[in-house]
Amino acid sequence: MFRGAITALITPFSNGKIDERVFQSLIERQLHEGIHGLVPCGTTGECATLSHTEHNRAIELCIEAVAGRVPVIAGTGSNSTTEAVEMSVHAEKSGADAVLVVTPYYNKPTQEGMYQHFKAINDAIGIPVILYNVPGRSVVDLSNETIARLAELKNIKGIKDATGDLERPSRLRMLVGHEFMQFSGDDGTALAFNAQGGIGCISVTANLTPHLCAKLQDLWRNGSHSEALAIHDSLMPLHSVMFCESNPTPVKYAASLLGLCEATVRLPLVQPTADNKQRIKRTLEALQLVT
Repeated sequence: MFRGAITALITPFSNGKIDERVFQSLIERQLHEGIHGLVPCGTTGECATLSHTEHNRAIELCIEAVAGRVPVIAGTGSNSTTEAVEMSVHAEKSGADAVLVVTPYYNKPTQEGMYQHFKAINDAIGIPVILYNVPGRSVVDLSNETIARLAELKNIKGIKDATGDLERPSRLRMLVGHEFMQFSGDDGTALAFNAQGGIGCISVTANLTPHLCAKLQDLWRNGSHSEALAIHDSLMPLHSVMFCESNPTPVKYAASLLGLCEATVRLPLVQPTADNKQRIKRTLEALQLVT
């Protein structure tokens, strides 16, 4: 059910609010271009600056627009366990197929603290929980041993790994087996991650090129590895420039150049520098996404 290219959706804003019409039009474009799944309210969706009401509404809007055509994995992470549980319960009631839950940031919990955090979410809902390990944002690193403990719980079914360490999927697989789902959290490692046993990528770049990101994953899955590599190579400059500043600032600016939405991000994020705007534009031009 969960595999392939899954877009970590941007959240479009207009006049200080979520632009609901544009948000659902972005989702429709994703579906039309063959994306395999969607994540509303992840890091790329600026979850940290959404109010609880906005967060819940964005998840509801996504589920409504998708209407069962692909899986919706709702971002429900928080550094407060109580809040993460509440948002996860809401996502399940709204019809999400799974939740994506980031390691608690800022608090710097121990491995045992993270285990208890995810266990509380596991115990509160009946849909799959996908762990999200991103030490560069959260400061803490969920160890493979803790992941293996969590995998013994009934709803902990996979992980989004944004460590960039390509040894980890193999080492983790030795502990938890092949059925535990492993997704790359970095577009630049997506292909190599699959070679190490991954089943897809939760992608930033797919906001811009969903067809190519989905095609890469389909080709890999069907054994057309050289063709998948050719797409990977063509997209690599775009993957790189999407992190010239803090995500999702570059991808939202790029989306604005494609006419998809406004470039607006919420403080403390700001627009890219003039130099980086030019870098982003040149990269899109080289891929013939804009002229």
